[in-house]
Amino acid sequence: MFRRLESGTPEHSPKLSFEGRQITFHPGDSLAAALLAAGIGALRQSPVDDSPRAPYCMMGVCFECLVEIDGRQNQQACLTPAEDGMVVRRQIGARQLR
Repeated sequence: MFRRLESGTPEHSPKLSFEGRQITFHPGDSLAAALLAAGIGALRQSPVDDSPRAPYCMMGVCFECLVEIDGRQNQQACLTPAEDGMVVRRQIGARQLR
């Protein structure tokens, strides 16, 4: 569905972990762009009906790209720069309160 316009991967590509899978990305990618380029569409499940939700607006308006980043819930993947070593998980349903 999504593909990069440029070909190849940069030398010494940074990596992040999504649900235990290592994802290589280009420096400057947002987290949402890195995940979409890796073929990952659904980033969370709706708290209303458990339907899969994917990035939509890519500019922080719709909140469809909420994920858990390094243990912090409700993070917008489209506004978060991808960083080497980042650990990302799907957000299932509503945010969990401690």
